[in-house]
Amino acid sequence: MQSIDWLIVLSYLVITMGLGIYLSRKASSSLEDFFVSGRSLPWWLVGVSMAATTFSIDTPLLITGIVGNQGIAGNWLWWSFGISHLLTIYLFAKMWRRSEVITDAELTEIRYGGKMAAVLRGVKAFIFAVPMNCIGIGYAMLGMVKVVDALQIWETLGIEAGDTQLKIWSVVGVSLFVLVYSGLAGLWGVVATDFFQFILALLGALLVAGIALDRIGGMETLISRIPEVTDINTLAILPFDIGGEGGVISFGEAAGITASAFFANIFIQWWAWRRSDGGGEFVQRFAAAKTEAEAEKAAWTFNIMHYVVRTWPWIIVALVALVVFPDLEDKELGYPMLMLEFLGPGLLGLVVASLVAAFMSTVSTSINWGASFITNDLYRRFVNSEATQTQLVLVGRLSSVLVTGLGAIAAFLANDISQVFELIIAIGTGSGLVLMLRWFWWRVNAAAELTAIVASFIVGSLATLAVGWQVPAGSWQETWVVNPMSDYGIRVMTITVIVCSLWIVVMFLTPPESEATLDEFYRRTRPGGLGWGRQQANTGLLPAQNLTLDLKRSVAANLLLFGMLLGCGGFLLLRSLFGWFWLIVAVIGGMWLRQLNKHKAIAIPRPGTEE
Repeated sequence: MQSIDWLIVLSYLVITMGLGIYLSRKASSSLEDFFVSGRSLPWWLVGVSMAATTFSIDTPLLITGIVGNQGIAGNWLWWSFGISHLLTIYLFAKMWRRSEVITDAELTEIRYGGKMAAVLRGVKAFIFAVPMNCIGIGYAMLGMVKVVDALQIWETLGIEAGDTQLKIWSVVGVSLFVLVYSGLAGLWGVVATDFFQFILALLGALLVAGIALDRIGGMETLISRIPEVTDINTLAILPFDIGGEGGVISFGEAAGITASAFFANIFIQWWAWRRSDGGGEFVQRFAAAKTEAEAEKAAWTFNIMHYVVRTWPWIIVALVALVVFPDLEDKELGYPMLMLEFLGPGLLGLVVASLVAAFMSTVSTSINWGASFITNDLYRRFVNSEATQTQLVLVGRLSSVLVTGLGAIAAFLANDISQVFELIIAIGTGSGLVLMLRWFWWRVNAAAELTAIVASFIVGSLATLAVGWQVPAGSWQETWVVNPMSDYGIRVMTITVIVCSLWIVVMFLTPPESEATLDEFYRRTRPGGLGWGRQQANTGLLPAQNLTLDLKRSVAANLLLFGMLLGCGGFLLLRSLFGWFWLIVAVIGGMWLRQLNKHKAIAIPRPGTEE
């Protein structure tokens, strides 16, 4: 880091902080302004903000580690979530906007009634805001700490200390800056800066990918050298990879990802995870959109940016890092080390600023989101229901301090980004199905969802801890006992089966919600399908959703999105047959989706009215 690099980074930080201070007045007027920007954001800003939120400083490090250890096919760990993200566009985004909630925990007392609903809201708010969210913040901070360490920033500043002390300084410094920034401006500041942060972060990723690829001689040279530095088929986009180097290969070591892991990713993980219905920070973004239609457009913008636009620059950098640093023990460090290796003064500062931007967009969102649970679903709901808007904004800012502090502790205790990522998935696995069904089936009750949320956190934590369990050395059992939890796919399937079994049993052993509660929920969100026939009769309202049509749209959208994702990969990796196949799939999906979108919903008047 030279003087010009520091100037670029500091300039970015000053501009960002100035914008946060300027927007702090907008965020101070009410709880809705602080957490959902007064429900006035345009679709393009919401969509880019969602994309910026999922692009943190840890993300390129995570992808570099995945490709280095499992090959390109290992990315199905997160690609598979595209299925649920596309379902969100057509099945859930508009209903979330119609519900007009501030947090997804708030929805529980709209969907359910009585004391059980209140208990569910409190438990859900606590689990999501504190342990789950703070682990996520710590995960992002760990990425920042690794970059600071790899770039030798403290040494550049003349600070000499042990590894533990440097890690503490890194975590504290990062935490304080993001806390001030996000605590001042609320979601207004987060979203307003997300747009510029995303552009800068994407530019940084493209710069690293382009320059690194050029320095080693281009894509042909890269592809030819990969087999020399790895024992797995790193270039396989699919683990059974037809048309790749060596023809058809089997699951297992050769593919870099096991059959059980791939099966769990494609067929289970996307619907079993706790955000299967678009919950989490995305709810906050949908709630902030101007209209339902704008929420849908925002969701599409996010999916294109997240899965198609920025996937391959990260993967190219990961492949180059594997060739340049084949003996690197911690593969995740390949990304920042390439920056030092190939970027000169000025460019290095720009890319470092882009990583800082990516980090800030994610962590500031998580801080604001976690504080919204504490303020809206714990303090206002259970402590002071008569709190003024000024008091609520103050509590929101104090909650931001708490969430940031706990996230910093998580960052200090963690060491491996990919392991923390798998933990985040594990503690939310199993509850996704009940979260999806509650929108479309009246029989789902508060007891079932409470069981799913608590069980997924407990079972997921235990399953993750079980990964480290080993048979003692010298035991007579050592030759034949194998720990099944060490396999990621088996772990996901086990958690899902246990959690789903528990909440289904509890649901049928406990009474359904009252007719009044169900009628009010239906009146507010108007879901489609056969699960609300009685509520349609009770309220005299037809669904605002054509569920069959929306499911077809979701299938067509999946063909379009994954066709583009895999097609781009095929052409970039100089596998034209693979690329053309998936491009054709994308065209078919796009044409089908366009045809389906021509179907207009027919407005039928309510009985006894002329509406």
